[in-house]
Amino acid sequence: MNSRLIQNGMYAAVFTVAVTQAQAATPVDFSNLVEQVSPAVVSVNVVKKMTQEELLQQQVPEILKRFFGNQIIIPQQQAPQEKTAYGSAFFISKDGYLLTNHHVVEDASKVTIMLNDRREIDATVVGSDARTDVALLKVEGNNFPSLATGNVDQLKVGQPVLAIGSPFGFDYSASAGIVSAKSRNMMGETSVPFIQTDVALNPGNSGGPLFNQQGQVIGVNSRIFSGTGGYMGLSFSIPIDVAMDVADQLKKNGKVTRSYLGVMLQDIDRNLAEAYKLPKPEGSLITQVASGSPADRAGFRSGDVIMKYNGSPISRTSELLNYLNRTQPNQNIQLEVLRDDKAKVISATLTSAPDDTPAKAENTNTAKPQKGPILGVSIRALSDVEKSRLNIKGGVLIQDVVRGGLAYQSNIQAGDVITQVNNIKVDNPNDFVSAVSELKKNTVARVAIVREGQHAILGLRIQ
Repeated sequence: MNSRLIQNGMYAAVFTVAVTQAQAATPVDFSNLVEQVSPAVVSVNVVKKMTQEELLQQQVPEILKRFFGNQIIIPQQQAPQEKTAYGSAFFISKDGYLLTNHHVVEDASKVTIMLNDRREIDATVVGSDARTDVALLKVEGNNFPSLATGNVDQLKVGQPVLAIGSPFGFDYSASAGIVSAKSRNMMGETSVPFIQTDVALNPGNSGGPLFNQQGQVIGVNSRIFSGTGGYMGLSFSIPIDVAMDVADQLKKNGKVTRSYLGVMLQDIDRNLAEAYKLPKPEGSLITQVASGSPADRAGFRSGDVIMKYNGSPISRTSELLNYLNRTQPNQNIQLEVLRDDKAKVISATLTSAPDDTPAKAENTNTAKPQKGPILGVSIRALSDVEKSRLNIKGGVLIQDVVRGGLAYQSNIQAGDVITQVNNIKVDNPNDFVSAVSELKKNTVARVAIVREGQHAILGLRIQ
């Protein structure tokens, strides 16, 4: 009798476990959510001018490509041609504002959205930010269905998520998965703490929303990691709080102004944690402080480990960069650093990043701002080591070049060192800003550079 009871109990236990496992394996039903939120998601049709390289690809016969690649000169000139690209977007307000990706609408001559009732409406690009890959669109009209945003801080790894978009032009396609990781940095990109998922995203999904189970937008689908061009289980979305911050600035100013501290940073690994007597790898290590920067004026040093930002612990560099990118210029911040095995709190006042404004040199005699063209570059001062290596007394290093900007069009590249502008010596960022402020529209400036150790002069066209 007891044996039978034990057996029955064992069978019951096994059955209970089996039922629990079956329930856990049941996929999440998003059908009601898809029906609810789909009206606020749109397909984006973009018309872009084809590049010279793309035109060349069209002109060269396939048989010649096999033998000569693209190294073929086509004598006849063709009129500029256009191509059509696709993406996704979604309404964030009832008065017609939408979010999408920068790369979806970049260099677009015409943008059209298509609603789920098949209506097509021309859209205007209010503003676009390459660094975060966020763009803000506007269509005429009112009472559009808009989506609610969720709290990214409450998002947990393993939670189910849903994406809606137009992969390969197949509009209103839904795909689901789970959150794989948070605060991912992509190959040196520092502005966006991406949400990583295993949601199937493909070309055309870009700019579409990523939903939580409550139907709230928690991200803007941006890119995939792939060796083939297709989905391989690694998808990345821009956190919605980051995207909305950018959208607010684009709506108000048409551009994004970022704060500037003036430090180079790296993560703490196991060996460094031991060297700094940290219980675990945490914090962000300052490897270089730009001369004359807010960090320099505040007293930061190379070798300081930033442990807290305004009281919030920093576990890795991406967290610190996210805080900095979301802090407006001219704000005072408190950073706790580890220096000589002791904690020290340092205050610093952030300024505007040099690549976002025609930065002006500090002048104690007058408050008159210096005006000049926006070149689309990010600069920093050279270190003494860099000056010695290049055998120059001064200059500014081009850290980043905005695609399509004036500097980009004139073949100025990241890594170039600018030493002169129109025979005006450039020793530091203030010199560079002062020289650029004197450049007139519809002129070409002579820019002396050092590129890979070689001196050269470029013509910088100001349009």
